[in-house]
Amino acid sequence: MSESTATVGSTPARGTLYLVPAPLDFGCESQAPLTEALPEGTLRQAAHLTHWICENAKSCRAYLKRVDALHPLGAPLQAQQITELPREVHKKGDHGARGHASFDARPLLAPALAGHDMGLVSEAGMPAVADPGSSVVRAAHDLGLRVVPLVGPVSLLLALAASGLNGQNFAFVGYLPQDAGERTKRLRELETLAHKQGQTQLFIETPYRNAALWQALLQGLQPQTRLARASGLTLADAQVASHTVREWRQHTAGTPDNRVPTVFAIGA
Repeated sequence: MSESTATVGSTPARGTLYLVPAPLDFGCESQAPLTEALPEGTLRQAAHLTHWICENAKSCRAYLKRVDALHPLGAPLQAQQITELPREVHKKGDHGARGHASFDARPLLAPALAGHDMGLVSEAGMPAVADPGSSVVRAAHDLGLRVVPLVGPVSLLLALAASGLNGQNFAFVGYLPQDAGERTKRLRELETLAHKQGQTQLFIETPYRNAALWQALLQGLQPQTRLARASGLTLADAQVASHTVREWRQHTAGTPDNRVPTVFAIGA
């Protein structure tokens, strides 16, 4: 039975919200084959969907074009119903952070209330994890919609697993402050948590600021703190390394590429 025609009595059955992972090669010079980054079941489900909520419609269409090469889409690319999250959600977050109202995403889910399955997709990795989208998931629960996360790469967990740091107690803290003084202060706070509680601290940066962050880490952290970085995960040229800050200072590996998404982690 078609997703758009299923009914319970005379009332259309509500659709499901699928959280559709995307490959981690967004913005990179090379792309990983989808079949190496995403399971077959995820690709089939993505091909079936025709209604989407995304960060950027252009990126979403590019992703669907790659999916279509493996599994024919349920509707032509031009006929896919794609809705972008508002830009302020990208900048300010969508989960009611301090000083910002929680974004009401319920209107975006009108197609699901009418019986259509929908996909929530990020530009890379799992939507709503280190990316906007949590407001859409919250709204789906509030509306009584079924929410199904599909299997795919999550850069934070891949980096954590490969870091050798504590995977039993960890926190993702998003982006560090851009101001040098505030960034140093924040680093000291996170380093204290890492040493006193054994809690691994994970964070990211916009790729073109990777080098500046890296220098701040080498200069601001204690020599015995372990520092890991994971760049280009799932790509053929992925790089993962984990050393003490003292060892990194003696290292000749250089700064991380300013074009490649990188996850950073510190721990005891």
